[in-house]
Amino acid sequence: MAMAYKMRFVFAQATQGMNIKDECKSWFTEMKWKKVHRFVVYKIDEKTRAVLVDKVGGPGEGYEQLVAALPKDDCRYAVFDFDFVSVDNCQKSKIFFIAWSPAASRIRAKILYATSKQALRRVLEGVHYEVQATDASEMGFDVIRERAQ
Repeated sequence: MAMAYKMRFVFAQATQGMNIKDECKSWFTEMKWKKVHRFVVYKIDEKTRAVLVDKVGGPGEGYEQLVAALPKDDCRYAVFDFDFVSVDNCQKSKIFFIAWSPAASRIRAKILYATSKQALRRVLEGVHYEVQATDASEMGFDVIRERAQ
């Protein structure tokens, strides 16, 4: 019974208003329109209840650098600007939203990120696809490429 109460308390705290910092939208907008960033990684500061920018990947960085920027034991959100050539030989770009929640992360973090995701998604207008991943295989480059086609 005590565990169930604790989980309800954690869930209630997690669903209370999350503050999305202005920098989250501005970095995303620069990535989307100016193409000066390849990806943006976001994290939640539990003390201030705010979503912040954790890392920004430059235009020369790729998907491997994004994957390397995600911690093995903590949750994050990320957006990735995937450029590719379509089957009809056209240059295209699709933006992916990645909800990273590895198995080794704390339960509280998993709940907090899961319940706060939509607040960030509403701010990031123009995302084409969403990927939920608990390990690297669920967000492999082949998964991204297949979804974009």
